[in-house]
Amino acid sequence: MIGGQTIILNKIAIIFKMIKFEHSIFALPFAYMGVILAAKGVPTFWQFFWITMAMVGARNLAMSLNRLIDKEIDEKNPRTRNRALPKKLLSEKDVVIFSLISLVVFLIAVYSLAPLCRWLWPFFVLPLAIYSYTKRFTWFCHLFLGICLGLAPVGAWIAIENSVSLAAILLGAAVCFWVAGFDVIYACQDVRIDREQNIYSIPAEFGIEKALRTAGVFHLFSVGILLLVGILANLGLTYFFGLVIVSLLLLYENRLVSPDDLSKLNDAFFVMNGGISIVIFVFTLLDFMVKGVAI
Repeated sequence: MIGGQTIILNKIAIIFKMIKFEHSIFALPFAYMGVILAAKGVPTFWQFFWITMAMVGARNLAMSLNRLIDKEIDEKNPRTRNRALPKKLLSEKDVVIFSLISLVVFLIAVYSLAPLCRWLWPFFVLPLAIYSYTKRFTWFCHLFLGICLGLAPVGAWIAIENSVSLAAILLGAAVCFWVAGFDVIYACQDVRIDREQNIYSIPAEFGIEKALRTAGVFHLFSVGILLLVGILANLGLTYFFGLVIVSLLLLYENRLVSPDDLSKLNDAFFVMNGGISIVIFVFTLLDFMVKGVAI
């Protein structure tokens, strides 16, 4: 019995490493930002709890499906061949079971939130399943990934208001361009292997130099849209000060890498983007607290 429990715990640890659970920090703060804007302050405990569970379930489902669908691609890429499935640390059955559990968690959370969520959830899950296939036929895959993560704040907004607004859609669009930009930067390290495997990406299609310029444009769009979100949501100076910090962080992120030097790519990907999502969330929350709404 103890041996069986040890095996299960080891598999769970491997699964969470495989799906990079710590990367939840990218989308969660933006989802919480959608919550705060929709609730015009702090939501109830149970709203916060079930939105978090929905986010965790959806992201775990998305990542486990991605690893399943991309298994053969990962086996041929030196950067990814040590992942759990290529190294046979997990079986496909293990990952399928985890995917189903994640889906169940997501659905339980969805049915505990606003009624509209119960009707719209397939439109949030379907893109998660489709994304991994897009890199096989279009370099639009970066934006499609952005759409997947951009659905997080939109879904969180619906979960609070039981409706969707222009500000929610714009917040999702801002996340979409932010994610697409850093995904383009991240894809620069796989240009050679992507071309060999006929995998579509902006760096593989247009070269690293043009790809980095495209990432910068995407991030510029993201900042511009976040500015509109602040205006539509009647946010104050605290929010806009946070947006200035985010803009500087994005500028620094894009300066960390160049066509001739990708050595700081991982810093640009994880450290900077984790910081960016936290900063915009914190300053949105602080904006409401300064107004006395969230106290």
